[in-house]
Amino acid sequence: MRLTLHTFLTLDGVMQAPGGPDEDTAGAFAHGGWSFPYGDEDFGAAMGGWFAHADAFLLGRRTYDIFSGHWPKVDEPGDVVSTKLNTLPKYVASTTLSSVGWNNSTLLGGDVAAEVAKLKELPGDELQVHGSGGLAQTLIEHDLIDEYRLLIFPVHLGSGKKLFRDGARAAALRLTGSTVTSTGVIIATYQPAGPVQIGSYALEDS
Repeated sequence: MRLTLHTFLTLDGVMQAPGGPDEDTAGAFAHGGWSFPYGDEDFGAAMGGWFAHADAFLLGRRTYDIFSGHWPKVDEPGDVVSTKLNTLPKYVASTTLSSVGWNNSTLLGGDVAAEVAKLKELPGDELQVHGSGGLAQTLIEHDLIDEYRLLIFPVHLGSGKKLFRDGARAAALRLTGSTVTSTGVIIATYQPAGPVQIGSYALEDS
């Protein structure tokens, strides 16, 4: 399976608590729910199209808690997001959980990077990661992401957890697609493009 990472970002790169005030208040974060005003049909269509390709999900502990508290309560026949999340395998990376009770959920133990590498060898279309900031750091560090799907919202917050944090592994990405929703959300997809290339605009001495 290909591993695809789906993340909501502000213009200054913050990914913390996009869906509600109580999602993640770590660091006295006071802007939870910042993505909500920008939801529209374009946004829904993009998410639905991506979820249609999911054959399994890989979630961090906090995202698992949020999803498992919400999606089992959603019963909308024909809705691809709730159907996929409630029925497909879900693999949870956590050092604090001792068990997971959501249907078809499995707790990953030991070396998460090694476990994820094994999951990618399973047959299927996509192993999807949604949110899961802490887990994303591990995936970035070990070069396990096959495609980044970034939804960039027209807001900046000045503080909060970021996807690409200080000390993250340096790498280049190649833009493979982009679109803009009616509310100004830039939806951009990227694939890894090897190491960072450097150069200089300085004029050569004559």
